[in-house]
Amino acid sequence: MTTVTLTQDNFHQTVADHDMVVVDFWAPWCGPCKAFGPVFEAASDRHAGVVFAKVNTDEQPELASMFAIRSIPTLMLMREKVILYHEPGALPAKALDEIIGQALEIDMAKVHAELAKEQGEGEAVAPNAGDSRVDGSPA
Repeated sequence: MTTVTLTQDNFHQTVADHDMVVVDFWAPWCGPCKAFGPVFEAASDRHAGVVFAKVNTDEQPELASMFAIRSIPTLMLMREKVILYHEPGALPAKALDEIIGQALEIDMAKVHAELAKEQGEGEAVAPNAGDSRVDGSPA
């Protein structure tokens, strides 16, 4: 499977249309990003049903800003529009596979219920404060 290039125009639709999306925030001038690229691409071949996407932070600064990307590469994993993993740094193939495997095992009904509970208790704070959903909508 090949990776998808995410832009401001297709980001939300890509996340909405797929159960799990793994995103690599990168830049062409970044040495560690270049080294991680083949690992990321190979993982896309091993994980059918998971969308692997790349965001070029030079070309998509709005997306980088939206997710507070301060260091690249940064890997983000979303399942059912919920960010489950968001860390800077390149990973070895085995670690990437383990993170994806763990994410697939998570009971998302529990995650959505917990997010809904947190939103209900936090009504006095700013809307979507601390919200892990990509679209900011209630679980």
